[in-house]
Amino acid sequence: MPRAAREGRGGDSGIAHTDVKSRMREVHSPEQLKKLVEERLKDPDVAAWPNLVHVLKYPKNREFWFDIVMNPLDGDWYEERNPITLAENIDIPVYLQIDQGRGWTLDGHIELFNVLKGPKKLDIGSYPPMQSRPWIEEHDKMFRWYEYWLKGIDNGIMDEPAVSVFVEGSREVVTATQWPPKEIEYKSLYLRPRHKLSFEPEFMGAEYAAPDGFYQAPLTVTDKVEVLNWSTEPFEEPAELIGTGAAHLFAEIDQDDTNFILRLWDEAPGGGRQLITTGYLKASHRELDEERTAEGNPHHPHTRAVPVEPGRTQEYVLRLHPFAATFEPGHRLVAELSNNEPLVDAHNALLPPDAFHLPVGRPVTHKIYRDAVHPSRLVLPFTTATANGATRSGSSRDHEGDQLGCS
Repeated sequence: MPRAAREGRGGDSGIAHTDVKSRMREVHSPEQLKKLVEERLKDPDVAAWPNLVHVLKYPKNREFWFDIVMNPLDGDWYEERNPITLAENIDIPVYLQIDQGRGWTLDGHIELFNVLKGPKKLDIGSYPPMQSRPWIEEHDKMFRWYEYWLKGIDNGIMDEPAVSVFVEGSREVVTATQWPPKEIEYKSLYLRPRHKLSFEPEFMGAEYAAPDGFYQAPLTVTDKVEVLNWSTEPFEEPAELIGTGAAHLFAEIDQDDTNFILRLWDEAPGGGRQLITTGYLKASHRELDEERTAEGNPHHPHTRAVPVEPGRTQEYVLRLHPFAATFEPGHRLVAELSNNEPLVDAHNALLPPDAFHLPVGRPVTHKIYRDAVHPSRLVLPFTTATANGATRSGSSRDHEGDQLGCS
C-alpha cells in the first residue's frame, strides 16, 4: 500500500484522480458499501492513519485510492487492470526501458517483456531510479527505435540483442536474448549469530544460537524504524549476481500480522553503500503458490489473508526483486530487515512519497531464528557462465552512483 494512499494524494506520482470513477461504488449499494468500509476499518494498519480513514469515509474525494484500499487482496478488480494480461494482445513493436532501484517496477517490465508477442526490446538501466522522465540517458536509443519503426531507416537496431542489462558495481552492460542474460546458480547465504552472513549453515541449536529480535512501535508514536542487519565478510573475488532471489526467514511475532521488509546493500570498504534489491511480505500473505514457486523465485498469490498465530515460529519466504550487481573485492553484502521503511536514508531520499508501503499500525515484537533447526537464509542468483548470445561492454552511464559513495 503506497504512502500516498494514506495521505490521500498521489499527484506527484503522475496519477490523475479527477476522471477516475470508483468501481466499488458502481457495483455495491450504499448500504453494502458502508458495511464493507466498516469491515476494512477493522484492520489496525488502515485505522491508524486519519488520512486513510478519510479516504474510506469520503470515497467521492479520492475514488481511485478508495478502490485500492478497499481491495487489499488480488482478484477481479486488479485483473481487469492487469497490464500483463492485456499485453498478450499486443503485437506492435515495444521498447521497454526501466532503471534499477525500484524492484517491483523492474519485475513488471520483465514479466511484460516475456508476454509481448511482437518485436520487443528490454533495457534495464542503472541505479538510482527514475531521476528523469523521460530517461535522458536513453534518448539516443529511443530515437534509433523510432527511426527504424516510424521512418523505415535501417539503422541496425533490430540486429542487436533484445535485452540489455546494466550491472551495478562493475558498471558493465551485459546483452543477451533473454532475462536473465547469463546462466545462474542459486547459492544460500545463511543468517548467523553476531549479525553475520555465511555460505555455511549454522550448526548450533536455538538454545545456543539465540534468535535476533526487535520491537517496533507504530509510526504514529515514533519516528524511529528499528532495523536488524547481517553482513558477509569482504569478498575476495568479484561476485556477480543477476536475477531474482528469495529470503527464507524463520520468525515469531506477538501479533497476528506484521510486515517483513528486507533490503540488500553493497557496502564499500569506506562505508559508502548502494541499495541492490528489496523484498516485501505482509505476514498474513505468506501463502505460496507451490506450482509457480521455484528456487530463488517464490510466488505469493495474495488472494487471501491468513492471520498469524502469535508466538508461533514459522517460515516466511520473501521474493527479492530482480537485480544485477557485482560485489567487488573488499565489498560486503549487507541484509537489513525491518517491518517499516526508514523514513529517510541513502535510498529513500531519492524516491517519491508514493514509493513507500503502508506502515504497521500495531506494536510488534519480532524474533528471527537462525539456528540448525531454523536455517534462515538468502537464496541469491550467482552467475556461472555467459548465456547463449550474451555479451558485455563498458558503461557510458557513470552518473549519480559515485555521488552516493559507491565504488
